[in-house]
Amino acid sequence: MESHEANINPSDVALLRQIPAVDELLGRPALRELEARVGRRLLVDSTRKVLQGLRARITRGELKSLSVQSLERDILAATEDEAALSLRPVINATGVILHTNLGRAPLAAEAIRHVAEIAGQYSNLEYDLARGSRGQRDDHTDRLFGQLLHAERALVVNNNAAAVFLALNSLAEDGEVIVSRGELIEIGGSFRIPDICAKSGARLREVGTTNRTRIDDYAAAINERTRILMRVHPSNFRMVGFTERPELAEVVRLARERDLLVLEDLGSGCLLDFSSLGIRDEPPAAASIQAGVDVVTFSGDKMLGGPQAGILVGRREPLEAIRRNPLFRALRVDKMMIAALAATVALYLKDDWKAIPALRMISMTREEVAARAERLAGTISSLTGFSATLEDGESVVGGGSTPGQTLPTRLVAATHRRLSATSLEAGLRRNSPPVIARIENDRLLLDLRTVFEEQESSIVQAFESLERNSE
Repeated sequence: MESHEANINPSDVALLRQIPAVDELLGRPALRELEARVGRRLLVDSTRKVLQGLRARITRGELKSLSVQSLERDILAATEDEAALSLRPVINATGVILHTNLGRAPLAAEAIRHVAEIAGQYSNLEYDLARGSRGQRDDHTDRLFGQLLHAERALVVNNNAAAVFLALNSLAEDGEVIVSRGELIEIGGSFRIPDICAKSGARLREVGTTNRTRIDDYAAAINERTRILMRVHPSNFRMVGFTERPELAEVVRLARERDLLVLEDLGSGCLLDFSSLGIRDEPPAAASIQAGVDVVTFSGDKMLGGPQAGILVGRREPLEAIRRNPLFRALRVDKMMIAALAATVALYLKDDWKAIPALRMISMTREEVAARAERLAGTISSLTGFSATLEDGESVVGGGSTPGQTLPTRLVAATHRRLSATSLEAGLRRNSPPVIARIENDRLLLDLRTVFEEQESSIVQAFESLERNSE
């Protein structure tokens, strides 16, 4: 230490020697209380990191005095940060209902209760209570999807990419899959249909052109290696203009004539007809099954409104072949996802779909959003330095669903006489709980379509905190 101190200003050396030892600091009442909550290991590690940073600042000549009280506050703050769980609830005021970065669909209260009930104790996950013998975990969702969609069989894996991969690997490995060039999509996270097909061991055969594919293109491409005619719903983009693709019924009819399977990836997992709300081109899964598609895949956490999952429904024979694939076990879901999904599907069966938050948000009218927005704008305007007005805007479903389609809404546009929109957005984001808003034309915009009513008081408290800090 002395050889190192020889190169440091004498006043800084004296300051370094004033730094308390770790044990001395940990004996202070506030830190003893913190240790009781978070444990000694975490507190010691945080203390050492704070002291290391302190020594570096002194060595650089950045500090001329030392306060033990200030040091204690730094240790408390650092330890609290380390102890906090990184996955936190946030308030989504963006107006994007299925916000991928914010966890997509929030679960219904019934689903949350059922998850807690199943997770906190033993369950009959793989036990047949009637027979007193081993059962299958997918029985719990198989029955519900069968009732809801009139499907012969249903399987659940961890996401839709896994569902597509597993279906192709099980039904077309070493064979060919025919897909229209206009359906070779890429979605978030670089999920590309050609890549998934290649990894599955199936060979992709493209037919048609980017904008036009006819049933004759499918027929001409069929050979002795063909196993599947695949349809992919372009859920994250829209092609307009001079376009054409065969009706689903034509594809199914051709497959039956040639003794092939039809696989359709619907992506978004829409189970209801939302055309009356202006949501078009999102075909319900039941329509594909009724049309005769052998295997239909879709997501659980998009327009279905449940947990992240990949759903496979359709005819029993191909679904059983998929279940026999050894990879099925590697991709299956746990008891908590099954509980959440089963409870969500049960709400559809009871025709209580508005209990599903994502669907309730989609169905909200502009007037319903406006009534809540007006109350919030009035409260924000009553705070010192703030002004809030209402203006027309657009919400989106998001999550790679309903591209180019919007839902009319009323936005709260908030400004501050001194703080910029960027500062307001950052302040709300640092709040506890964080409030995630958006900025347009140097104004902070909040869309209450995606905010739960009980969260509005937290938004008000966040603005009150900004008011105090701006004084």
